[in-house]
Amino acid sequence: MRISMSKRIFPVVVALLLSCFSARAESQQQAEEEFDQQSFIMSHIKDAHSFHIADVDGHAVAVPLPVILFGQGGVSVFLSSAFHHDNSGKVVVERAGRRFVMCNETIYYASDTPSADGTYLTYDAQGNITNGKPFDMSFTKNMVTLTMAMILLFAIFLTMGRFYRRKENVDKVPRGIARVFEPLVVYLRDEVIRPNVGEELYRRYTPYLLTLFFFILFTNLLGLIPFFPFGANVSGNTSYTLPLAFFTFVIVQVNGTKEYWKEIVSMPGVPKPIMIVLAPVEFLGLFTKPFALTIRLFASILGGHITILSLLMLIFVFKMWAIVPASGIFVVFMTFIEILVAVIQAYIFTLLTSIYIGAARVSAEHED
Repeated sequence: MRISMSKRIFPVVVALLLSCFSARAESQQQAEEEFDQQSFIMSHIKDAHSFHIADVDGHAVAVPLPVILFGQGGVSVFLSSAFHHDNSGKVVVERAGRRFVMCNETIYYASDTPSADGTYLTYDAQGNITNGKPFDMSFTKNMVTLTMAMILLFAIFLTMGRFYRRKENVDKVPRGIARVFEPLVVYLRDEVIRPNVGEELYRRYTPYLLTLFFFILFTNLLGLIPFFPFGANVSGNTSYTLPLAFFTFVIVQVNGTKEYWKEIVSMPGVPKPIMIVLAPVEFLGLFTKPFALTIRLFASILGGHITILSLLMLIFVFKMWAIVPASGIFVVFMTFIEILVAVIQAYIFTLLTSIYIGAARVSAEHED
């Protein structure tokens, strides 16, 4: 009786186990099919209202950041965790009668009723979101990295300043952090700024150019650290590179000499028919230089982040354990390349800025 009973139960147990394993395999296969590599890469290179760390059992583990919104007669301040990690416009946050939703890391005013897809957003015929947007002054992931870079700048150079202000340290070999950064400062001053800006005026522009170099360098390097609170793609964002290039543009144009503007407008020694053709080209050149500064830094850093993340995604593309070591080796190699690129791009931005400033400070004696 027991034997016959066990014979009946055994096939049932085997069938249940097989069904469990097949269901688990189907769920894993479905999860793999639902995994979108492109969306994963884009989500990591874009700015965000929180630091996403990991996903555990389908729930996001993230560090929320302050959300500060202006509009519709007031200011709304709350943590990004109020959206419950929703980035599709389905979770409404209400503050003082104002309703907000977040979609693709952009915050909109929520519609009164949900759409057919469950979001509190309205769309036009082309599928574009038509909801209004508040003025967003939130403390995002990029802002955290910028703040850390600024704190690093202040801490390092204030420490160096205190060391050099002491009279007994004037002839001494620098110690601590000053020993690391003094060779960089001296090299930039003597090999980049002084030859390009000029012997008479290089001291005036050295503080700006040194700040430019180290600020870009720190933001580039902080973006390569792959864990919280780092890893933000700051330099791969035109909202960061464009203001830097704009500051350079303003400094160059404001400090341009009469001879500099004469070369652009009247071009001494050039026949008038040719001058008519060249003058618009020279005028456009005023704007192409900052544009080139913006795109060069932006594209170099963004391309590096995308390359590293794409190499990581090879694991999910091939779905083989054998690809993990190869992918890891490529990622480590590309990370070292990106460290080199981070230094080179900061150097190039500073070098070109010093060249532009030097060209704008051209004198009549130099022209003769």
